[in-house]
Amino acid sequence: MQDYPPARIRNVALVGHGGAGKTSLAEALLYRAGAISRLGRVEDGTTVCDHEPEEMTRTMSVSLAVAPCELEGHKINILDTPGLADFVGEVDAALRVADLAVFVVSALDGVEVQTRTIWRMAAERRLPRMVFVNKLDRERADFERTLDELRAAFGTGIAPLELPIGEASAFHGVADLLTDTAYLYDQRPGGGGEAVAGEVPEEMEAQERRVHETLVEGIVEADDVLLERYLEGDSPSFEELEAVLAKGVARASVFPVVCGSATVPVGVDRLARFITEIGPSPLDHPPIVVRAGDVDVEVSPDPAGDPLAFVFKTIADPFVGRVSVFKVLSGTLGHDEHLRNPRTGHDERLHALFGLRGKEHVEVTRVTAGDIGAVAKLRDTRTGDTLAPRSLPVVVPPLVPPAPSLSMAVRPRTQADDDKLAGALHRLGEEDTALVVVRDSETHQILLQGQGEAHLALVMARLARAFGVHLDTEEVRVAYRETVTGRAEAEGRYKKQSGGHGQFGIAWVRVEPLERGAGLQFVDAVVGGAIPRQFIPAVEKGVVEAMEQGGVHGYPVVDVRVTCFDGKFHAVDSSEMSFKMAGALAFREALAQAGPVVLEPVSFLSVVVPNHQLGDVMGDLNARRGRVQGTEPLGDGEQEVAAMVPSSELVRYAVDLRSLTGGWGRFTARADHYDVLPAHLVDRLVQAAPA
Repeated sequence: MQDYPPARIRNVALVGHGGAGKTSLAEALLYRAGAISRLGRVEDGTTVCDHEPEEMTRTMSVSLAVAPCELEGHKINILDTPGLADFVGEVDAALRVADLAVFVVSALDGVEVQTRTIWRMAAERRLPRMVFVNKLDRERADFERTLDELRAAFGTGIAPLELPIGEASAFHGVADLLTDTAYLYDQRPGGGGEAVAGEVPEEMEAQERRVHETLVEGIVEADDVLLERYLEGDSPSFEELEAVLAKGVARASVFPVVCGSATVPVGVDRLARFITEIGPSPLDHPPIVVRAGDVDVEVSPDPAGDPLAFVFKTIADPFVGRVSVFKVLSGTLGHDEHLRNPRTGHDERLHALFGLRGKEHVEVTRVTAGDIGAVAKLRDTRTGDTLAPRSLPVVVPPLVPPAPSLSMAVRPRTQADDDKLAGALHRLGEEDTALVVVRDSETHQILLQGQGEAHLALVMARLARAFGVHLDTEEVRVAYRETVTGRAEAEGRYKKQSGGHGQFGIAWVRVEPLERGAGLQFVDAVVGGAIPRQFIPAVEKGVVEAMEQGGVHGYPVVDVRVTCFDGKFHAVDSSEMSFKMAGALAFREALAQAGPVVLEPVSFLSVVVPNHQLGDVMGDLNARRGRVQGTEPLGDGEQEVAAMVPSSELVRYAVDLRSLTGGWGRFTARADHYDVLPAHLVDRLVQAAPA
């Protein structure tokens, strides 16, 4: 594959809701460009981009795939992304390095929830966008309805450039609204070849002219010179309209809509040409801001500049090891290039560069500014890292993984699995930055935290397939605690005699409550030498160990003041051990008499839902013992609900909210405080506790 200057590179992310046809479209684009000789099918597991075993089994994308192709003097780097919300981190990585996001929308299902979510992500980055309305060859496909939904969801910037010719199985072409030309395709099985240009069918001439005029008016309004000429009756040329349109796309103020079917394929060649003709190149974006110490530095995609690369994905390849996929932000990278990773301070040697087309390694001699490449076996570079020259220690803002929304407790099935688990999770974490592994010191569980059930199921499958690590799941335990509500005093007596020196220690302690979050306050109130000074720390140590071992119900004790105020000792038999035991015994006795209660963790929950689902979500929060703090309108027909909810009620909230709202709801939760667990739930907790 030859080198291309930045002006002729197009980095295009295919994004949208699951099932809209992104991978099929990527396959069709590769086919149209001549990069592959036949069209693969998602259903058969034969596409270039869905090459992981889990993707073939599930017939859906679960990770970001890169597939370059060459078309009419341009290089298009296709970034095929998953559509399931569980893998939104992969989408974010693609948007970070893309110069254009093509939203694939099904003409059957219209604008779905994940399309809106990703549109919001792209808008926050001011990333140029266009839309491909797919599946127009299917029954019930409706282009006009889909177009109306796009306008309602994303505003007046939506600009259709094509109209479909024919419906459902009779769909066989598109009408180009800029040139008033019809492009017709062979409808025979295996057809759909290159389009044949012709006249717009007579039955849709009136509609085409009406939409054409609306489109032209919208374009010329963005250019004062063209607008003046247009008002004087001078029609702009196609080249002039296209140039103004390209500027609007680059500014992310105009969002062209084209149409077709990826599986036939019809309209895909037209999409490819629009990408090369009006799609932005890396040069059309503002310079990237990077950090050099405490100073911001702007970097432009200049092939002659200092070499700088950003690693946006890591792949655990079973044959070549860790593969780092990067975008060159400046300069030109060649074989055996030496760069430094500012995060680690280590030098990295880029031995053999290559391109990726799905799982295939494509040989390249160098990678220029604006382009995407890959390298294997870097020593200590991971996703989100910068590779920079030693003389230019700059850092690109790293990728921020999405916060976990679901936890799964796991345990190794065998000792052999346990031995391999840590290494396997480390390697998998390099590839999947959305995976968080927590070893809970209170519940003694290993927690895999991710974006949802599908994400964590994929993690389990990959651990078994790639690393031979088999795990069993168990219920996530909540980190309950105990405290007291009253005051009590008790004696702890430890006496043991067994030939020679014995053990003797007596300690009196008083237990009383403290405010939430205060922990332990130990007070030495012993007077008159009832307990020698050197043994007081032993009493405190016994109290601390007893608190950690658990109170009446077996949970760690917190937020208490413990006062040691009296005791007795023996000149020969007393020791640190005897007073440590006496302190523990006294504390346990006093705790049982001081009104012990169980504390449960409470989380601050922020839920964003459409207005019409607000009542359902608030009712569900009330059923979870939540206390709603308030609601706030966000615009775009959404409301934000703030609530305090017991953490035990949120273990599967990611799954339940998705089900309750059809995927439209989203939330964040963070630990806030501990509160008293109602007595009837304490009884239930005791009954459910393992014997």
